[in-house]
Amino acid sequence: MPGNHNLRRQILARRDQLPSRQRSALSARIMDLLLSVPEVREAASFFVYVNFRSEVETLPFITHLLRREKMITVPRTDCTNKTLQVIRLTDPDKELSAGYCGIPEPDPSLTTQHRFDPGLLDVVITPGSVFDRHGGRIGYGGGYYDRFLASDAPRGVRIALAYDLQMVDRLHLQPHDQSMDMIVTESGVQRFPRETLHAHNSHLSPSPVSGP
Repeated sequence: MPGNHNLRRQILARRDQLPSRQRSALSARIMDLLLSVPEVREAASFFVYVNFRSEVETLPFITHLLRREKMITVPRTDCTNKTLQVIRLTDPDKELSAGYCGIPEPDPSLTTQHRFDPGLLDVVITPGSVFDRHGGRIGYGGGYYDRFLASDAPRGVRIALAYDLQMVDRLHLQPHDQSMDMIVTESGVQRFPRETLHAHNSHLSPSPVSGP
């Protein structure tokens, strides 16, 4: 969708302009807020994106949860099947290396031994390019997270991490675009009941996949 494509490009350009020190400070604030969420405190199993480029930083969060002996899984991109594999992570320093598009991913040797059933995930920590104040999300253009949330991990609590600059009033979503249960920015935690999300998306008409 041309409008979303242009908006994504503009927002990501602004995000990329954040100085690294400011990104780290904002990320730390976002992680503090995330850890205050009851669903996060009570969860046993997590699927967490590994931050890349200017995304909200997640490695400190992953390390924190590993110390608390939580089940931590991270994505590995299966380009052939256009899906995300759910791989258990126990040591980020040793088990992550550059994968799809240079994104840190689990080593291929872990694909079988550390595979985890996405249907058992309690919380899914999701990246994205732009979000709106109704729980809407557009990703990076591949549709991976939309398919994953809709088909593989429908029961997991969907929590997106973003900077305030990634928020807009309302996105023009398509039927395949999966919405969030919560969005955490440096300003706070926003919640979106599932029934409200369904109403938000009910008027949408089909179109090609535009975001992961």
